[in-house]
Amino acid sequence: MQTNSDKSPAGVRFPPALVGVAIGIGGIGATLTLSGIDSPLRAPFTLFFLITAPASALGGALRGLDRAARAVLAGVGALALDLLVAQAMLTWHMWSVRGGVPAVGAVSLALFLSVRLLSARQARARRRRHARSSPRTTSSPRTTNSHRTPHTRSSLRTTSSQG
Repeated sequence: MQTNSDKSPAGVRFPPALVGVAIGIGGIGATLTLSGIDSPLRAPFTLFFLITAPASALGGALRGLDRAARAVLAGVGALALDLLVAQAMLTWHMWSVRGGVPAVGAVSLALFLSVRLLSARQARARRRRHARSSPRTTSSPRTTNSHRTPHTRSSLRTTSSQG
């Protein structure tokens, strides 16, 4: 039986140190590949970069989902994005390992920036909509319409209710 205490809180995020380590490992892998340095860490770190860069960009686009679903979809989407980049490079006869890493990085960066720009634009539109719909607290209708007399208001109500 699962109780509410078994569920983890919805706002749990990765610690910043763990995110920094992941970015560092991916960056080292991309650097080792682009510079052509032979190292036993080049292949696993490059693979880590090729998975985490598109997965983190796709994860930002899937904010409305559950964490587990977002992780699975971001991982599968990262693999699909890697395969699409490889297929496009093979089609145009441009395939190389040194060309694939920056291509995946560029596509991931473009996806990440487009998600950021879209969310910022939506937040601005939401703030504008909220500012328009909120009642104005600086002036009340009675003070702005003080030139009308009570007789005018009552006569307007009677004419509109009769018609």
